[in-house]
Amino acid sequence: MKFKMVSILLALMMLVLIMTACSKRNPISLSSSLPSSSKSSTFSSSIPSSTSSVTQSSSSMPSSSKTAMSADFAEIGALDGKSIVWGPGTQKDKNGRPVAPIQLQEKYGKYKADFIAPMNGKVYLTFDEGYENGYTAAILDTLKAKDVTGVFFVTLHYVKTQPELVRRMISEGHIIGNHSANHPNYTSISLEKATEETFTLHDYIKGEFGYEMYLFRPPEGAFSQQSLALLDSFGYRTVFWSFAYNDWDPANQMGYNAAYKKVTENIHDGAIILMHAVGKDNSQILGPVIDYVRQKGYQIARYDLGE
Repeated sequence: MKFKMVSILLALMMLVLIMTACSKRNPISLSSSLPSSSKSSTFSSSIPSSTSSVTQSSSSMPSSSKTAMSADFAEIGALDGKSIVWGPGTQKDKNGRPVAPIQLQEKYGKYKADFIAPMNGKVYLTFDEGYENGYTAAILDTLKAKDVTGVFFVTLHYVKTQPELVRRMISEGHIIGNHSANHPNYTSISLEKATEETFTLHDYIKGEFGYEMYLFRPPEGAFSQQSLALLDSFGYRTVFWSFAYNDWDPANQMGYNAAYKKVTENIHDGAIILMHAVGKDNSQILGPVIDYVRQKGYQIARYDLGE
């Protein structure tokens, strides 16, 4: 009886040794049991078809763009992509604040979009920089002399051709904002193209200047519910304006007196002011405008919405 039990135990031990040796020579692979089509589609099947082209070509995109691909393009793409016609308008409420931006803020503020700031006694200065026309240095001189911080929304062309001005903006404490790489209308391009436009500039600024942008201004001020949701998904805050005027054409400047009157007549609590830095009028009136705003009892603040 004892001999039979010993024999059985020896047989079992031999069986275990044989099975162990076989498993080392031929390890079991989970994927080897899947059909070849399953191997390639196991993960990609969960990617919305609208993003497949971007996902496939993402190896050539900046690293931050790859991170941006985690955005839910299917959900965002289901939102309304139609361009929303808007403008600050001329109608004002009892506090002298433009009505249209207030209404837009109530409707689209959930996407971290700013059309006007709350009534907090603050005014914000922002500048759009598509190209340099010789006036930005003077604007920076005035801001430094008045101890004011502004937001400069730049394009890829601008930062590549004016790196010293960009470095000066950063060193003097101003905020650099994303105005896209090539200034396309975000409501007329795909979500994939908008992503590329955003992060091509984002990553260039980060790589060349060590600066990470977090504010975005849509080219032409064009937006849709879809484009706002896209920028929100990237962690950007979209900055519009509650006042702007026809200052972007260097050949059609209205002159110091008219420009100063136009701007100061429209100062209001919570104003987000847009100025283009390509014309001489803004470079000349900026100092007196800052003085006027302060005389009215407002603080010209560093952009702090969302903080």
